[in-house]
Amino acid sequence: MKVVRFFLQSALEIFRGGRVYWTWVAMLGFLALVGLYCYVYQFQVGALHSTDLGEEVPWGIYIANFAFMVGIAAAAVMLVIPAYIFHQESIKEVVIMGEVIAATACIMCILFILASLGRPDRLWHILPFIGRLNFPSSMLAWDVVVINTYLILNLIIPTYMLYTKFEGREPNPKIYFPLVLLSIFFAISIHTVTAFLFSSNVSRPFWHSSILGPRFLASAFSSGPAFMILILQVIDRQTKLKVSAKVIESLALITAVALQISLFLLGAEFFTDFYSQTQHASSIQYLFFGLEGHNHLVPWIWTAVALNVTAVFILSVHKLRNNKLFLNIACLLLIVGIWIEKGMGLVIPGFIPSPLGDIVEYSPSIYEIGVCVGIWAIGGLIFTFLAKMTVPIEIGAFRKERLSEKDPHWGKRTTDRVINVAD
Repeated sequence: MKVVRFFLQSALEIFRGGRVYWTWVAMLGFLALVGLYCYVYQFQVGALHSTDLGEEVPWGIYIANFAFMVGIAAAAVMLVIPAYIFHQESIKEVVIMGEVIAATACIMCILFILASLGRPDRLWHILPFIGRLNFPSSMLAWDVVVINTYLILNLIIPTYMLYTKFEGREPNPKIYFPLVLLSIFFAISIHTVTAFLFSSNVSRPFWHSSILGPRFLASAFSSGPAFMILILQVIDRQTKLKVSAKVIESLALITAVALQISLFLLGAEFFTDFYSQTQHASSIQYLFFGLEGHNHLVPWIWTAVALNVTAVFILSVHKLRNNKLFLNIACLLLIVGIWIEKGMGLVIPGFIPSPLGDIVEYSPSIYEIGVCVGIWAIGGLIFTFLAKMTVPIEIGAFRKERLSEKDPHWGKRTTDRVINVAD
């Protein structure tokens, strides 16, 4: 019953907030409904009628967002390792927020995959015992296992840590430390397995590269910490949970190094494909310079390169990196740049030209864009609610002894109030 009361009391925090909070929630809720409308339309008329996807380009903006969000989820390890392994106290103060971001990103990954399924009603075909997961022969099965396991770990660990804080006890390392080690392993795994999902396609030379996995990790460890820098600053301003400058500085340094490595690996692939000029370079030729008059992605990829180069310059200069304005600009440029490069710039060219040499270009339909906006809004809502439940416990405002001092019968009465609210 103690645990149930803890969850009920924590959930009540979602309903407490001022005008700014409810305006933010209402806006995200509206966008989520727009996304739901677009998805219902897609479900009714079929993906081939509502999207620009087809036989030649079956993966589009949904998978592009999925590839990007996997990186955001994996980046939580950049807080987990220094906090739990090296016991850096400043990082420990915000590590749970990093795990909340990771859990939210995992849920968004699953939603993007569900949106990309032409027949979601057949999802049960891969469920163990009911259907057939095809593990370990299928790379898709590996992706399903690692993402769901990582999501579960990122829900269990922060919940246990928050519950012990609420109870006024120190968390037991024998319970959480093995789970932390597992979460580090799975953080690396979700991105590596996703990269292998692409690179295992022998008939797609654009993806069939041994450095695709390291490229995925480097881009994840640059875009993920950049995402966290922006979110942690918002939390620092809008709540009583204070984020020390040392945390932001550490994340900024990680972002700078990872982005440098990411651009180096991109340059290595660029040289390998263009120096030999074989037929295998057709996809990268299409991406960067166009092919036979088809050049939809050319402006996008050069914009991404320009954004990433500008960001890496700002982040590599110590004075600029330590200036909050320039740091935030660099993070925004980097996030957009990596989203284009790793999303649309990676997924789409893999199908162009097709193995038969056909060139069919792809651009997302208005319904695909609507579904993506809706999923991002749902992710925003999930993170907002989880953060609303987490912050009071983190700052010590929500503790069992404080509730008991105010009301000796808080357990029974507050449970009754929660049930009334639910009714």
